[in-house]
Amino acid sequence: MKNVSFALVQLTCSTDVAANKAKTVQAIRDAAARGAQVICLQELFSSVYFCYEENTAFFDLAEAIPGPSTDMFGGLAKELNVVIIASLFEKRAAGLFHNTTAVIDADGAYLGKYRKMHIPDDPGYYEKYYFTPGDLGYQVFNTKYAKVGVLICWDQWYPEAARLTALQGAEVLVYPTAIGWDMEEQNAEINREQYQAWQTIQRSHAIANGVPVISVNRVGVENGQQFWGGSFVANAGGRIIFQAPHDVEEVAIVDVDVESNEYYRKTWPFLRDRRIDSYQDITKRFID
Repeated sequence: MKNVSFALVQLTCSTDVAANKAKTVQAIRDAAARGAQVICLQELFSSVYFCYEENTAFFDLAEAIPGPSTDMFGGLAKELNVVIIASLFEKRAAGLFHNTTAVIDADGAYLGKYRKMHIPDDPGYYEKYYFTPGDLGYQVFNTKYAKVGVLICWDQWYPEAARLTALQGAEVLVYPTAIGWDMEEQNAEINREQYQAWQTIQRSHAIANGVPVISVNRVGVENGQQFWGGSFVANAGGRIIFQAPHDVEEVAIVDVDVESNEYYRKTWPFLRDRRIDSYQDITKRFID
């Protein structure tokens, strides 16, 4: 077994950016002290989820990547000998922004970034106003402890994204996330269905690709959304091996056996049986 110890940092956020960052840094230190090797932060951890409205003032939250946050995390990662996966609001140029995750290796080196490819635009999630779709493609980062494929939130719903990342040799897929329930929705069954759909689609990525999936979500009430927490880990067979609560902060340490990927792929050889000669139409918007 090749166990890698992942930390899932599920926190609430406020409008105080400095306080959010300080709380996150403390969570990283706590996780490292408990044996975490790879520390996964939730989507846009340094602020409230600002995409609930279209407001030019929120562009001031963005920063260069690499930049101040990656420099800070680089020093922290080197000090603690941990990998840090940090979701940030990237300012690429004047008027050009991305929803981006940076990966810092355990020696403090900045390994690179992934820019969110799928950008939603729905009530309470007006991300197209803020974020340009990613143009770096799907990527895998060869960290000290594991080959980590990073995707972000809305990417979770797309099997193509998971597949293309897994095909590059990812040993685990990590999804920083910010998603919740509309507080005007009073039907508990609809809320349960939404969470189960979100978890089920990601478990299917684990099964189809034979890799564990780690999904880290924020928690708490923000601007009409009850962020549902529920951060989880599914093994390479899609089995839930950890799930966080829906209503409290948690820094969970979960051992993930990435070597078992080979067992699952031998048992269910989905990659062997792919009919890549028949998939040309997948690049069409609709076959009509």
